[in-house]
Amino acid sequence: MDTTDLETYQVQLSQVELALQTDTENAELLSLRSELQELISLTQQSLAQAASSSRTDSVRKTANSTPSHTWTAGSDCLAKYSGDGNWYPARITSVGGSAENPVYSIMFKGYNTTELIKGSEIKALPANHQEKVSAPSKRKLTKAEDEERDRKKKRNEKKLEVKAAKAKEQLAKQATWQKFAKKSEKKGVHIAGVAGTSIFKTPDNPLGRVGVTGSGKGMTEVAIRGKHKFAPTDEPNA
Repeated sequence: MDTTDLETYQVQLSQVELALQTDTENAELLSLRSELQELISLTQQSLAQAASSSRTDSVRKTANSTPSHTWTAGSDCLAKYSGDGNWYPARITSVGGSAENPVYSIMFKGYNTTELIKGSEIKALPANHQEKVSAPSKRKLTKAEDEERDRKKKRNEKKLEVKAAKAKEQLAKQATWQKFAKKSEKKGVHIAGVAGTSIFKTPDNPLGRVGVTGSGKGMTEVAIRGKHKFAPTDEPNA
């Protein structure tokens, strides 16, 4: 039954009603009117149920097509790794694509590689995810990730070797200087800084002298200055 049938029944009913106005006691017309009224009622109920079912299906399809979770950059999730098809904890770094077909750029936790995945390849973390943090599942490194890890390891080892060589060189210079200082002390040459004194230290006596110990040169005399006196000069003749 459809709306066309309903309209037909309604037209027929109006014709019967019109005929009954002139022959109100006609049993055949009365029976026909009753049947048409019943048909119209059944058709209306059938159309109402069909419309309700259509609305329900539409709502269900919309719910299925609409993601249950709105993902944004920075969200933690489980993402499907293309290398083995398994799910691993990840973080969304950016969201692209359209509203109907979003594309997510994600980075797996513990790794520096990023992947572009579809909405069907991302889902929420389980409720007990925090309990699993202490023992996260490890996925197999790709060839590029393995090579990058080896490069970083070699660079770090090289840096450590350079630092160790510099430290060894510094220690050697320090040992040479200390050896030289000890030899100088035995010869009576005191090197300032070795004994904890400075060559520029001012003596406590205000009339003391400042000099370099062991230099072989005399100490600088402290000259006491008095008031300067100007000698008188002859005035020029006018």
